[in-house]
Amino acid sequence: MTMDASPLAGLLEAAPDPDDLDRRILDAALAEFETYGLRRVSVEDVARRAGVARTTIYRRFTNKELLLQAVNLREVRRFLTAISDATEGRADAVDAVVEGFVAGLAAARSHRLITRVLQSEPEVFVRQLGMNGGAVLLAARDILAARLRRALPAADPAAIDTASEVMLRVAVSVLLMPDGGIPLSDESDIRAFARDHLSRLLPG
Repeated sequence: MTMDASPLAGLLEAAPDPDDLDRRILDAALAEFETYGLRRVSVEDVARRAGVARTTIYRRFTNKELLLQAVNLREVRRFLTAISDATEGRADAVDAVVEGFVAGLAAARSHRLITRVLQSEPEVFVRQLGMNGGAVLLAARDILAARLRRALPAADPAAIDTASEVMLRVAVSVLLMPDGGIPLSDESDIRAFARDHLSRLLPG
């Protein structure tokens, strides 16, 4: 997944929409990864599900790693858009934190590929987040930080970036280790946790 200097621009704006054949291949790859995990799936499996020749996939994606990155890019764009939509128009910084956290966890917990990988290959999930200098995490941070800067125009931008990243790292830890002493099983619990604890990270 090649990223430019702005992770948000790279994920949500720069990538072109796939054509029909690309979309067909990516849909097939996503279905295979959701069903069998990332390690077991081959390009041949994807080609069979997509109903195309293996060489067609290689011409467009070169190898399995680039195909996986293309799938990840598309899913990340959808995921970040959901967070962006949940926080759009919320002038209050605490509301932006709460609703972004709730929407992000809900989207991740209901995403078939994320849940499949977390169940069988959690180390792959962590590795994907760390690719390209943590570009996925930084892109999500930039979305939340942009909302918080509008709500807190006088706050130090660097402090907002730090707070946003800490919140996202908390979300990742909840996904990786869902059980613990803090109740985070339903939306009301998540909302209360974000309002009572994550909002304290806000500068000012």
